Amino acid sequence: MTEQEFKQLLSRLDEVFLPRQIGSNGTDWIAVGRPLVNEAPHRIRVLLKGEPVEVDVHQQGDDVYLKAAPEDEPIVLRLPKIPPVHIILFLLTIFTTLTAGALMEGVNLLENPAGIARGIPFSLTLLLILGTHEFGHYYFARKHHVDATLPYFIPAPTFIGTFGAFIKIKSPIYRKSALLQIGAAGPIAGFLIAVPALWLGLSLSTVVPTSPDALGIQLGDSLLMKALTALTFPGLEEGQDVLLHPIAFAGWIGLLVTMLNLLPVGQLDGGHIAYAMLGRAYARVARMTLLALLPLSYFSLNWLVWGALILLLMRTPDHPPVMDVDAPLDPRDRRIGYLCLAIFILCFIPAPFPG
Repeated sequence: MTEQEFKQLLSRLDEVFLPRQIGSNGTDWIAVGRPLVNEAPHRIRVLLKGEPVEVDVHQQGDDVYLKAAPEDEPIVLRLPKIPPVHIILFLLTIFTTLTAGALMEGVNLLENPAGIARGIPFSLTLLLILGTHEFGHYYFARKHHVDATLPYFIPAPTFIGTFGAFIKIKSPIYRKSALLQIGAAGPIAGFLIAVPALWLGLSLSTVVPTSPDALGIQLGDSLLMKALTALTFPGLEEGQDVLLHPIAFAGWIGLLVTMLNLLPVGQLDGGHIAYAMLGRAYARVARMTLLALLPLSYFSLNWLVWGALILLLMRTPDHPPVMDVDAPLDPRDRRIGYLCLAIFILCFIPAPFPG
């Protein structure tokens, strides 16, 4: 907990407590002041009940003492009991992504079921990216004392074998700092795995002549994809294209998932980050983002599908309020927000699946 965050905490007590002195003993933040009401310690405990930080309150004579334990205390992650639904969904997603990866390699699974093993590079890479993304959310939810589930992996009969993964937040997030850190942790963690996976996959990819009759899925390029392709294949000529290795394709999917999650709308990761960064101005940005999907559909109709899914699943681009919506973020949190904006720009693909 920073000094600014501790002062924001004290600002909630203006009607019951007047701080006279604020300081730190190196581990805890401490405030000493005058009670403004009878039974001030009890009233203070009630007001701070929803805060995700432990505050010790006691009165000595005419003074009230508050001691807040630091938020950055070490986090011990104990593996909870895993509900069967998580295990079943994960195993099914392993199967569907293995199947998708094997089909990419041209395996006829009806004739050669053992050939499903050729889907391991794609499946392992994609599940590692998705799992790391969700673990980032889960870790920071635990760090901020927010109740969250383990990841749900969603198997699907699609060409990548999954609809992704998600965790469910089961308790309110009260402060902007926690909201931003929980929202940003997933995209940053997934990005850190997707980039080296993409680079490794590109080194295993091959250059082929372009042909209008070629089979396969045409993929759009982000700034990052263009840069990594240029570094890996500096002599790529007109009339040539890169046939992506399954690891590279999984890395590309990872960047696409990161980009979509960072859209500043609703309860997407980008919605959490943008709301924490912009406060009340967020609503205008969220609506402008949804409207921007209409011209983007000129380049790829997928944008209309994704926009419809956002509205269908979230029903509104608005974000649930937090208590300190008007309080400024500290510089560290703002840097995290700007980092996520940079990642969004690097990963943005105007036409993910052209045509």
